[in-house]
Amino acid sequence: MKKAQAAMEFLMTYGWAILVVLIAIAALAYFGVLNPSRYLPSSCTLVPGLSCEDFKVDGTAKTVELVIQNGMGQDLNPITISIAGACVGSAPDPDGDGLLDGEKDTFVIACASDIIGSKFKEDIKIGYTAESGLSHNVTGSLTTQIE
Repeated sequence: MKKAQAAMEFLMTYGWAILVVLIAIAALAYFGVLNPSRYLPSSCTLVPGLSCEDFKVDGTAKTVELVIQNGMGQDLNPITISIAGACVGSAPDPDGDGLLDGEKDTFVIACASDIIGSKFKEDIKIGYTAESGLSHNVTGSLTTQIE
């Protein structure tokens, strides 16, 4: 009988300890401490020669703004930027002269639908024509919080 009582006390003690740990984890999850999207690093990665200098995803205005600099050693004319997935839209060249060598332009992509959620992770598709006359389509990525 004493062995059964000792076993029951052992199970009850550890049962209460496990219950307290589960309640603590539930409270942390409820208040967002365990939300991994809070710790999402922001990054904008393009192909070598094109650099993403700055970026912003505006959920209220339904826009994605990208500041892109051309370091490819040649003019890119015409150039278009598009984003697929959650924000389907494209942005033509803002000043109409392409992206000259060393030039930095801001491209604003208006999304056709609402940007849902708190994080934004999509591919950036860039189409351009080089000085040689050949058309190219390259892909980059954008990962950030929605403002």
